[in-house]
Order: sequence, then C-alpha cells, then structure tokens
Amino acid sequence: MLFLSLPWLLLAVVGYNAIVFFTQLPLNAPMAEVPMLSGGLWVITLSDVLIAATLFLLFIEILKATQTGGNSLVDHALSTVVFIICLIEFLVVPEAATSLFFIITLVALIDVIAGFSVTIRAARRDFAVGPGAH
Repeated sequence: MLFLSLPWLLLAVVGYNAIVFFTQLPLNAPMAEVPMLSGGLWVITLSDVLIAATLFLLFIEILKATQTGGNSLVDHALSTVVFIICLIEFLVVPEAATSLFFIITLVALIDVIAGFSVTIRAARRDFAVGPGAH
C-alpha cells in the first residue's frame, strides 16, 4: 500500500537527476522534429519531454487526491517531502539551478496545494452527504 502512496512526481525528479548526473545529454538536445502545417518546424527537446511528462504525472497525482481514505494523509505528507527535496535541491545543487528544474519544483508545489485542496473539498462533500446532512 505504501508503494501506491509514493508521489508520482518523484519520477520526474529522479529522471531529471539521472539525466543530469549520469548522462552527457544536454537538456536542450533535440528529441524530434515535427513539420507543421504553417511550414515551421517544431523541435521537441529533452527538456520539453520532461516538462510534458511532469505535467502528466501531476494529472495522476490530482486524480489520486480525489480519493479519500487513510492513505490520503500519507500521500500528502510524501508529496510535501518531494516538494521540500525539490526546493532544497534547486537552491543548493548547481546542476539543479535550471528553468526546467524550477518548473518541476513549481509543479511539486502545485501538487501539494492542489492535493490538500481537492481532499478537503472531497471530504466536505462526503461529510455533507452522510447521515444527518441537510
């Protein structure tokens, strides 16, 4: 059960660190080029792919926040830990002082705020539907 409570955004942080510390790939390395109808060429970089993956993981985290139960507190606590790790890494580690990692950190903050907000709202709804609700 604890595995299901692990924040999915941790994958984005681990992925960023794996790329930066264990490979020689630059974050602005082109991954694909897509010709557009306008005649332009859309160049998708490694950084773009990581941002898109991070946003998808945020979507999963928000879906997890809609479930109320005993694991929701653990989920929120672990999401908060991921945000704190991101913030410290962004401020202290020179390789993390990039716009990409700042966006990952910002998404982790949004996850914490949205997770608490969605859970509180869902709990209010569940409480209002229960016995004795008017």
